[in-house]
Amino acid sequence: MKIARSIYDRKIAGICGLIGNKLNVDSNLIRIILLLLLPYARVLILIYIICIFIIPNEYDK
Repeated sequence: MKIARSIYDRKIAGICGLIGNKLNVDSNLIRIILLLLLPYARVLILIYIICIFIIPNEYDK
């Protein structure tokens, strides 16, 4: 199972598109959940930034 940030379903870096694709849910739902959780779990910002640098982009197929 290859993990890659989405190049089609992205607003900032494609992390929510990746999560939505792997969980088979709409990525907008993932974005809303992330925004609702940010005030309570600020470590999510750090995890998101780390994921941007660790997880590569998917390639055009």
